[in-house]
Amino acid sequence: MKDNVTGYWNWKKEKLKQKYAIITDEDLCFSDGKEKEMMERLGYKLGKSKAELVYIIAAL
Repeated sequence: MKDNVTGYWNWKKEKLKQKYAIITDEDLCFSDGKEKEMMERLGYKLGKSKAELVYIIAAL
């Protein structure tokens, strides 16, 4: 599952920013060991659960 989220991250984050205008570059800052914090931040901003976010990101 982690590979789906991290694979092609630069491309996926641009698609997420296009789909959800409320997301900023800071929200999508991805660094090792900080995946949980990023997912929590995105979940809070978008009103989605972690499972929903994983599905959205993997589907891009």
